Amino acid sequence: MPDYGAAKAGLVQLTKTLALHWAKKNIRVNAVAASLTESRMTASVYENPELAAPILARTPLGRFARPLDIAGAVLFLTSGAASFITGQTLSVDGGYMIVG
Repeated sequence: MPDYGAAKAGLVQLTKTLALHWAKKNIRVNAVAASLTESRMTASVYENPELAAPILARTPLGRFARPLDIAGAVLFLTSGAASFITGQTLSVDGGYMIVG
C-alpha cells in the first residue's frame, strides 16, 4: 500500500518540521503512531480470527491496542513530564514494529 506508507512517512516528517518551526515559540509537536486499536471501526478485523491471527502473532504483547493505551501515550506527551520532548513519533503498538 504505497499511498498509506507515503502518508505515514509524510506525517512523521511533518511532525519533525513543525517541531523545528515552532520550537522558538516553546510549542512542542509530537505524534503517536498507534497500532490497530479496538474500536467499532476496526471490529471487523479484531473479531475475525482469520484476520486477527497474523497481527497478533507479530505483536509481542499479544493483543490489540485499547483506546486507553493510546490515551495514556497522548496524556504523557501533553504533560509536563514530556516538556523536553519534541519532534518525536511515539509508537504505541505492543512491539509490532520491532518484529521483523
